[in-house]
Amino acid sequence: MAKTDAFDSDPTAIAKAKELKREMKKLLTNIEEEDGLSVQTIDQLQEALSAFKQATMRKMAKSSSLEMLETMSCPEEFRCPLSNELMRDPVVLASGQTYDKLFIQKWLSSGNRTCPKTQQVLPHTALTPNLLIRDMISKWCKTVGLETTTYQSSLVDEEKAVTRSDREIFNSLLCKLSSSNLQDQKSAAKELRRLTKKGTEFRALFGESSDNITRLVNPLLLHGSTLNQDEQLQEDVITTLLNVSIHDDGNKKLVCENANVIPLLIDALRRGTVATRSNAAATVFTLSALDSNKALIGKSGILKPLIDLLEEGNPSAIKDAAAAIFTLCIAHENRSRAVKDGAVRVLGKKISEGLNVDELLAILAMLVTHWKAVEELGELGGVTWLLRITRESECKRNKENAIVILHTICFSDRTKWKEIKEEESSHGTITKLAREGTSRAQRKANGILDRLRKAMNLTHTA
Repeated sequence: MAKTDAFDSDPTAIAKAKELKREMKKLLTNIEEEDGLSVQTIDQLQEALSAFKQATMRKMAKSSSLEMLETMSCPEEFRCPLSNELMRDPVVLASGQTYDKLFIQKWLSSGNRTCPKTQQVLPHTALTPNLLIRDMISKWCKTVGLETTTYQSSLVDEEKAVTRSDREIFNSLLCKLSSSNLQDQKSAAKELRRLTKKGTEFRALFGESSDNITRLVNPLLLHGSTLNQDEQLQEDVITTLLNVSIHDDGNKKLVCENANVIPLLIDALRRGTVATRSNAAATVFTLSALDSNKALIGKSGILKPLIDLLEEGNPSAIKDAAAAIFTLCIAHENRSRAVKDGAVRVLGKKISEGLNVDELLAILAMLVTHWKAVEELGELGGVTWLLRITRESECKRNKENAIVILHTICFSDRTKWKEIKEEESSHGTITKLAREGTSRAQRKANGILDRLRKAMNLTHTA
């Protein structure tokens, strides 16, 4: 059966069409199973076919009106100065200028307090409906045979306010990205980076198709090895990916599932500039907010370059790298990967030096559930600096994470009991935390104290 596009763009119409199709399919099944057709079944089928026909005709009429709107030039006074489109809800600003309500509200919400057209400082931001212009637009639409409901619903998306002008700019920039001219690619990437940072419209446009993501990263694919890539081009493309990913879960899924993205992020983490590597890590962190993405990203081998970035310790990149590793390791299968890729050694070294303790200790508290992490911490002398954090830190969360790790070590390696017992005898660190720590810290501290008491009782009995 040929596929109809009569309901392609209207979600309500799509749902209605599916419902009608299901109903007709059910009726046809009944007809095949019945020995003789009942009048009721024939009537139901006729009603369903009639409803489907009417819906299709309405869609065709709407499409015709849209085509007319595309080719028709409306009077200049009916166009919004901001969107350059036919206004659907004209309002008057304090300056006396008329704008489409959606777009002037967006202008004001961005913190602007001047009239876009006259640059006059506004005494207030109240908007007054321009009933005269609205009536004139309505009459003009009727004169040219354009349904007002059609132009009102087609020009913009209510929430994202994507205009035809935005779409034209977007497509033009994607075409420039596909150019063989490096300067064209660089200027297009820079502009897309700016536009996706500035507002949601262009982030939403990227989310319409995976092909848009492919066209964005295409310049990096064309230049192959990073050695041949322009550093600024790479930074702008990676940062645009970050901006697009921030938009919503749909964009996160679309970006992550594009086959080109994760390999390019790994490449950027390994060989990009500091800014590029930092933004690549931030992109991984953002994409990993979706549970389905955590597994996909984790098995790609991306944890190793993130850990390497963490080890280098550049102040502008270390927090992004730590956030990405932490979010990925919420998925249990990624914890063993992180341990295998050397995370415990890097985390332990940084924490023992007092660097980014808050972020790194939280990661270590997750990884310590893996037996090899406990083993490595023992070899690194982890108990010593974990006890120091428990004793000296003023941050309750750090104390909690430190005691969680110590609890696991204490119950996994009996050789560490002596050092913990000496700390307790000298400073009463564990007892103090059992009294004053968070509820989780108190539970873990009491668990260690119970184990120490039992060990002492066994020694005395022996």
